[in-house]
Amino acid sequence: MLSPPKMSLAACALIGLSVFTRAAIAENAVPATLDSVVQQAATEVMKAHDISGLAIAVSHDGIQQFYSFGVASKATQAPVTPDTLFEVGSISKLFTATLAAYAQANGQLSLTDPVEKYLPELQGSAFGKVLLMHLATHTAGGFPLQVPERVKNEQQLMDYLKAWKPIYPSGTQRSYANPSIGMLGMIAAKSMNQPFVAAMENTLFPALGLSSSYLQVPAAKMSLYAQGYNSDDQPVRVNPGVLANEAYGVKTSVHDLIHFAELNIGLGNPQPKTQRAIAQTHTGYFQIGPMTQDLIWEQYPYPVTLKNLLTGNSNKMAYENNGALALNPPMAPQQAVWMNKTGSTSGFGGYIALIPIKKQAVVILANKNYPNSERIEVAYKIFNALN
Repeated sequence: MLSPPKMSLAACALIGLSVFTRAAIAENAVPATLDSVVQQAATEVMKAHDISGLAIAVSHDGIQQFYSFGVASKATQAPVTPDTLFEVGSISKLFTATLAAYAQANGQLSLTDPVEKYLPELQGSAFGKVLLMHLATHTAGGFPLQVPERVKNEQQLMDYLKAWKPIYPSGTQRSYANPSIGMLGMIAAKSMNQPFVAAMENTLFPALGLSSSYLQVPAAKMSLYAQGYNSDDQPVRVNPGVLANEAYGVKTSVHDLIHFAELNIGLGNPQPKTQRAIAQTHTGYFQIGPMTQDLIWEQYPYPVTLKNLLTGNSNKMAYENNGALALNPPMAPQQAVWMNKTGSTSGFGGYIALIPIKKQAVVILANKNYPNSERIEVAYKIFNALN
């Protein structure tokens, strides 16, 4: 095996646990080859990118299996476990979109409303006319990937948005951007009469049944918070900034994220409003190449080729404007699809993928940022092993 001894022992212990769980719950419910496929794929990607710690969760028709590799911190040598907290970067956007859909289920906002209905200070501005739905689909009219560095507080943010001019008409181009989804989060929380952090940690996460997901990791849980490592292998964690919480601020575990994934494939029994909110995020609004843009979720007809997944998750999709074909009417939630979302910070890289018709989901979290293509290839191998 290519991994260091400590990583190998931790990995083998957890793989043994997963086999026991499988046999105890449902004999032959999951292919016997899954463990070896996961271990080989994880070992290869960790060696290729010098990743210190990796956690993988797999759900197959409600049976969960967990795999942990390496260390959460080189300094402490604490092993990765299913409860280790990772920064999930833009996977956070899924929660922000779900919060907005939850507010809509409560009658507190409508995604067909314009921004100015909730932020009167932006009335008369171009941004004030943008529909909330466009904020959640990266089709607002053209934003940079990040909030400009000169914007340091909310007043400066409002000034920036008042002066913003669209590059193209809303709903015609997809520009992946943190400012637009960040503003959706701000508006959703405002409609609920709560600060964003409170709306997430005190309302949405409990509604979803998440017990180890945070925007602000409490002191009692800091020992579970993995140390991230940048491309120079230096320890880093996410920097706070304007709209950071709303766009890429969630820290969570594979335990919580696979539970969230299961809710999104129709498993579990959330309250009706929560269920409606989750379903709303699966509505397809735009076609961009091989990918359909939902409310942050990105979906592909299933079965899907690896080529199409790599195209849909490419740098071109992330960093360039891409023509968006509006679906009119919007596409109702589908079962025969592959749904996914990548997420990164300077020191972490994550991926979540679902196949609702198969009742299958995979979560991959690492304490180093590495190429999206490699995350997708690992998940593709795991789904192939399941099927």
